Amino acid sequence: MNLNHSKRVAAFRAVDEYVQNNTVIGVGSGSTVVYAVQRLAERVKTEGLKLVCIPTSFQARQLIIENGLVLGDLEQHPRIHCAIDGADEVDADMVLIKGGGGCLLQEKIVASCADQLVVVADYTKDSTKLGEQYKKGIPVEVVPMAYVPIRNRIAAKYGGKLNLRMAVSKAGPVVTDNGNFILDWHFPEGDHDWDAVNREIMMIPGVVETGLFVKMATKAYFGLADGTVTERSA
Repeated sequence: MNLNHSKRVAAFRAVDEYVQNNTVIGVGSGSTVVYAVQRLAERVKTEGLKLVCIPTSFQARQLIIENGLVLGDLEQHPRIHCAIDGADEVDADMVLIKGGGGCLLQEKIVASCADQLVVVADYTKDSTKLGEQYKKGIPVEVVPMAYVPIRNRIAAKYGGKLNLRMAVSKAGPVVTDNGNFILDWHFPEGDHDWDAVNREIMMIPGVVETGLFVKMATKAYFGLADGTVTERSA
C-alpha cells in the first residue's frame, strides 16, 4: 500500500469518529487533509450532515469550495467543534511540527479556536522525538525586516542552523499568506522542553508564530502501510 492509501485511511477514520451533525469544522492544510475533505463531502451527501467549514489556508478554502461544502470564517464562527489537520511530525508527547506548507499561523489560530484538534497523517510522520523522521526543521514565521536578528538570536540561544525558506519557480524567499518570511530551524539533537522553547521564541520581537504545536492536539491517527490505523491520544 502506498502513502496515499495510508493517508486516506487515517483521514477517513478521523472524520467518521469526530465529525458530528450541526457543527463547525476546522479544515487544515496538506496532502492528507485532501482525503478528509473528500470524506466530509461524502458524509454531507449521504447522511445530510449540516456543517460549516473554516479553512486554514488558501488551499483549504479551495478544497472546501470545490467539494461543495459550506465555507465559514472565524468572525461568524469563533468557536470550532473540531479541527482536522495534518502534521509534518508527531512525537510521543503529541507535540507537533507543522508549517512545512507555510500555513502555520492560520493553522494554529484555527486549532486554538477548536474544542478538539485531530491530526491525520501517514506512518512516516510518527516519531518518538521531533527530528527523528522530519528533517526540514521547525518553521518560524517572521516579519521580513527582522529575519536576520531573529535567526541570530535563536541560533545563539539554542544552537542549530536557521535557513530562510526560498521559493520555487520564484526569485527570492517564500512569502506566506500573511506577507511574512519563514525561517526553518534545524535544531540540535537531544532532549528539549518544547513548551518552554516555543514560549521563549514567541517572545522575540518580530516572531509571528512557530510551527511547534504544544499541548494542542487531542488525538492523532496514523495510517499504516497495511491499511490499518494506529491512534495516539493526548
